[in-house]
Amino acid sequence: MNTEPHAQPLDGEPARRTRRIRLGRKALRRIGMLGVTIAVAVLVTGRADATPSPRLETAPGCASPTGGQPNGKQWPSEPVMTIDQNAGYTATLASTCGTIAIALDAPRAPHTVNSFVFLSQQQYFDNTKCHRLTTQGIFVLQCGDPTATGTGGPGYRFTDENLAGATYPTGTLAMANSGPNTNGSQFFLVYKDSQLPPNYTPFGKVTAGLDVLQNIAAAGVQDGSGDGTPAAEVTLNSVTATQN
Repeated sequence: MNTEPHAQPLDGEPARRTRRIRLGRKALRRIGMLGVTIAVAVLVTGRADATPSPRLETAPGCASPTGGQPNGKQWPSEPVMTIDQNAGYTATLASTCGTIAIALDAPRAPHTVNSFVFLSQQQYFDNTKCHRLTTQGIFVLQCGDPTATGTGGPGYRFTDENLAGATYPTGTLAMANSGPNTNGSQFFLVYKDSQLPPNYTPFGKVTAGLDVLQNIAAAGVQDGSGDGTPAAEVTLNSVTATQN
């Protein structure tokens, strides 16, 4: 699920759960403006009264990480365009909870897909934890930060794309951010239709493995709230992106 609308998050921004889609509280408040006020209120109340859930090393169907640490590489600028903007690309996220396949939308989000393909080739996402799960108001799993703090990124940022009329139905892959044109490496996967303002670049659609996301969501959030660290530890063992 960083700009402000829901979230905070994202890349390289030290504001943790109070910023953008990173999907955070502030964002949720904005979502309230879109008619989800009740959901937001429930989220806030849930946080205050929630009973912390025990930390789960694995959820049903999940396994332990294969080992290794994120490489945490940094680059001074956005990678040069190397993808074929008219071609189809498939991303494969092999996680401790199962494999998710995604069709990437290069024609509508070429810079975003180019960056994702580049980072995948650099094994930037390998051995990284998905650090954020939201289960109230909006329904997303956020990944792509090698520090697992919600503040990490690849050292560069790039512009938003494909925002005109953007919606976030089940299966959407989109970028998290900390404001306009602050995309980096953090992204979120929507496991249930979510109402978000069109501020987060959508650049792919889950084609297989939606059940994996829903299994992770079913385990809930570690502190018992509706927005925080997944109770089940979810690690991306490897992420690859190939041209079809």
